[in-house]
Amino acid sequence: MLNQFSRTELLLGNEGMEKLSQSRVAIFGIGGVGGYTVEALARSGVGTFDLFDDDKICLTNINRQIIATRKTVGMYKVDVMKERILEINPKAVVNTHQTFYSPEVADQYDFSEYTYIVDAIDTVTAKIELVLRANKSNIPIISCMGAGNKLDPTKFVVTDIYKTSICPLARVMRKELRVRRVKKLKVVYSTELPKKPIEDMSISCRSNCICPPGAERKCTEKRQIPGSAAFVPPVAGLIIAGEVIKDITGVR
Repeated sequence: MLNQFSRTELLLGNEGMEKLSQSRVAIFGIGGVGGYTVEALARSGVGTFDLFDDDKICLTNINRQIIATRKTVGMYKVDVMKERILEINPKAVVNTHQTFYSPEVADQYDFSEYTYIVDAIDTVTAKIELVLRANKSNIPIISCMGAGNKLDPTKFVVTDIYKTSICPLARVMRKELRVRRVKKLKVVYSTELPKKPIEDMSISCRSNCICPPGAERKCTEKRQIPGSAAFVPPVAGLIIAGEVIKDITGVR
């Protein structure tokens, strides 16, 4: 029967669409990368979502995050994303977790309930914990490396973490995962050399913080505030979504 997913079914088939509708995908980080991953998964018919993010939408998110508009500034990202998913597919189940994922809260979640895990966060300790938990539960995971300070969306590659180069975040992840004897990790990373952000305090969050009231983690607390463009993080997010969909359905 004709529905909003009919065009996708022409490629994935009825069996593939059924696998997606029965799947439960956990996305950690609903920002420039994760937001577009969720968008594509929702439009592809994934049945159940678990959204993890404790952040509120900031004015500076509008340049690259699909849920960020003047209307949504100050709202929790997971709440806005949930509403968007349900507008696309009212039958979807969306579980929101207004939390900053870290090793301290990891025991609160049963990873064995997930079909697939997407790591779209930028904190190394949290990323490592996600990988370890996913491996322990034997659940597939894909992790995004650095997407900030980049201008060429054609440089993204899907590969194993131990085959990466150039990316500073990937370098740290390789080292830490090797110490923990993690043998492999599917990642999306860019082969583009990161650009150095312009040092202009008049447009820096360091001196002009506009984080919404009540924000637990402000930009002024970050060691580095990367530059980002509207056309780079979304590409990484869509690539991730494609990998998730192909892995779940088995269609290549």
